[in-house]
Amino acid sequence: MLESLGSLTGSPWIYAVVALSVLLDVFVPVLPSGVLVITTATAAAAGTTTVGATATTASVAGAAGQVPQEVPSLLVLILCAATASVLGDLVAYRLAWRGGARLDRAIARSRRLTTAQERLGSALSRGGGGLVVIARFAPAGRSIVSLGAGAAHRKVKDFLPWSALAGVAWAGYSAGVGYFGGHWLGASWIGAAVSVLALFATGALAAYVMRRPAAAPAVAAVPVPEPAA
Repeated sequence: MLESLGSLTGSPWIYAVVALSVLLDVFVPVLPSGVLVITTATAAAAGTTTVGATATTASVAGAAGQVPQEVPSLLVLILCAATASVLGDLVAYRLAWRGGARLDRAIARSRRLTTAQERLGSALSRGGGGLVVIARFAPAGRSIVSLGAGAAHRKVKDFLPWSALAGVAWAGYSAGVGYFGGHWLGASWIGAAVSVLALFATGALAAYVMRRPAAAPAVAAVPVPEPAA
């Protein structure tokens, strides 16, 4: 797999491809943005493990007229993916904010969207937005949360910081899984496949957490006075 994507992962265009995929998968959740981030990070791991050999053969490659392939930067990859994630969330949030009655009716017809919207509103009103971070790992969870926050007209100052944290956490985790998987298991399709399975397992766990009903707040028991004799 890495061989077939070598020309792309060794080009600066890989960052634009990753950013575009992450930006659009809030509207098209089937886009393999996470797989693309993992594959690029695995290619970065392959480049770092062979950097010594590349340095020793640089003069030979130059004499033969060959241009050494560039190694993707893990930091730039994470920054591109996280920034695109936040921008995509904001676009979906703004579109849902202006969606009007038609979007409200669409959300009302979906039990999943309605439940997520209610839980998100409750979490943001309490000053917490952990649900936004968890949803970023769940399949289509990012879309549900971003559209739900916009349709409910939640304040951007309550949503944006959690969206940024979710984007950084997701991008860092995806890139880290691919990078360290490439180091430990080798920069091959086996290492990339195991890293992708780890990302899918995290997504399944996040989806399970999102499906769990929100815990009702505990109500302190109030003693009832006994009637006077």
